[in-house]
Amino acid sequence: QQATQRMLDEATRVGANAVINVRYSTSAVTAGAAEVYAYGTAVLLVPES
Repeated sequence: QQATQRMLDEATRVGANAVINVRYSTSAVTAGAAEVYAYGTAVLLVPES
C-alpha cells in the first residue's frame, strides 16, 4: 500500500493524472523482511474534444 501511494504521489508531482502498466516486484532484504516495488508509466489523460 505504501509503495503504491508513493508511486501515485510521484506521478502527481510530475503533472500526471494517471499511472498505467503498473507492476509490482518484491525482494528479500533480510530474514523476515522484504521490499515491495511499485512502478508504472505516469501519463496525463485529457478528454477528446
